[in-house]
Amino acid sequence: MKLDSTEEKSGVGRSLPTEVSPPALQQAFSKILHGLSRQESSGQGNAGNAALRDLGALIEATECDKLFEGTGGGGSPREMPEILGQVAKALEKFAAPKEKADGSEEHPEVPEKATEVGLLFLKLLGKVETAKSSPVCPAWKTGLRHLSGPTYIFAITHRLKQPWTSPKSQHVAGEVLSLLFRVTECSSVAGFLCGENEDDRGRFAVVLGLLKPHLNKETWKKNPAVKHVFSWTLQQVSQPWLSQHLEKILPPSLLISDDYQTDNKVLGVQCLHHIVTNVPAADLLQYNRAQVLYHALFNHLYMPEHRLIQAVLLCLLDLFPVLEKALHWQGEAARASTHCHEVLQLVLTHMEPEHRPLLRRTYARNLPAFVKKLGILTTRHLKRLEQVILGYLEVYDEPEDESRLKILETLKLVMQYTWPRIPCRVVVLLKALLKLVCDIARDTIPTTEAAKSAVLQEATDCLILLDHCSQGQVKGLLANIALSCEDSTVVSCIRKVQGSAEAPGEDPGDD
Repeated sequence: MKLDSTEEKSGVGRSLPTEVSPPALQQAFSKILHGLSRQESSGQGNAGNAALRDLGALIEATECDKLFEGTGGGGSPREMPEILGQVAKALEKFAAPKEKADGSEEHPEVPEKATEVGLLFLKLLGKVETAKSSPVCPAWKTGLRHLSGPTYIFAITHRLKQPWTSPKSQHVAGEVLSLLFRVTECSSVAGFLCGENEDDRGRFAVVLGLLKPHLNKETWKKNPAVKHVFSWTLQQVSQPWLSQHLEKILPPSLLISDDYQTDNKVLGVQCLHHIVTNVPAADLLQYNRAQVLYHALFNHLYMPEHRLIQAVLLCLLDLFPVLEKALHWQGEAARASTHCHEVLQLVLTHMEPEHRPLLRRTYARNLPAFVKKLGILTTRHLKRLEQVILGYLEVYDEPEDESRLKILETLKLVMQYTWPRIPCRVVVLLKALLKLVCDIARDTIPTTEAAKSAVLQEATDCLILLDHCSQGQVKGLLANIALSCEDSTVVSCIRKVQGSAEAPGEDPGDD
């Protein structure tokens, strides 16, 4: 069969010699690299497919000593390992998904290419594994050092379910990752990236170096897999290894989080959260990094996307201690909670008119953490908190009524921390809680029985705590209701409140 023009120019597809000399081996690899690059630039698959076939044949026909050491001529002994590294990079790039001009997320051509490339990586790693047991080929370590980074990126790109993977390509990628760990003698991803002993420095820096050209403003969307590889890899590395790479991981994380697509924003914020929790505060405060993070996260709170709000609030709660430490060092202890106040004020502003269930649930889920964080300083937000609590208690959240359960938890915390301010609010809060108990008793709330039971228990606890804060006012107000009410559920709740007793000398805030 006649070769196409691309194959003729590159020399791909010609028969390989049975005995390959070192210079001829280098030339053969160069032609294969040329064939892969031709396919990348022209979009024609013939040259690339032929290059993959020839590469497989070349790897099988070449002995380990020649594959890792053979150079010939006046060449350096390091030339072949470096060429193998170039081949590995070309293979990883060949199998990577590309951005579609029409914005489509489907990549039907990628799984087949990834499967073929994965088999080649298995052959290369198989040669390394054979060389490890051979006393005549000590250079396998150098070869593995050049192969490990691109091999890892390929495996992580294709091992999980994505628009560019298939069950077969995922299986092959998983085998590649397992064999890579075996030949590098690593028991886990963290061990591979960070090293498993003092002599092993790990390969995190190598992986970041390979990803860096694809993680700038102009290139990061050309390969849709890069952001996932970066995010997943980043979250496998914890302290103390992460801080030394801060300059390499922070800019891409901020870049991804600043995208217009919600999925990318969430992914970027998750990366930032991992950085905040695994980098020492001193490093985050250097060069004003913590403030940059805070402002980037705070701006996301204006986006009405529940997944994004959830990720941002969790990250901010872990960032507050870092920001407070900076103020403490500056002798500004009185302003230690400034950032938390600012965020809670904005959250309450958004909560009050919010009607979308997912957002209401997200805000309510995180509100108790802010009250715990501020403690007695919650009094600054008491008026707004009261309005939010009353409004959220009126609306059920089927099927588990999560919003109201979290609001009741918030109310308990507010009463514990700000109990001297509660007596003047007894009537308003008592009416809201009794209405809630009556709604549950009448079975007008379309939630599960477990949810109704949980809400009733939380409401009863709130009534008991409200009575403690008001020094028994609630018991007096409930006395006549217990005599006239015919609903057993409501009466049972009132009896529990009346039967509760506050320990002598005990403040509600001590609960």
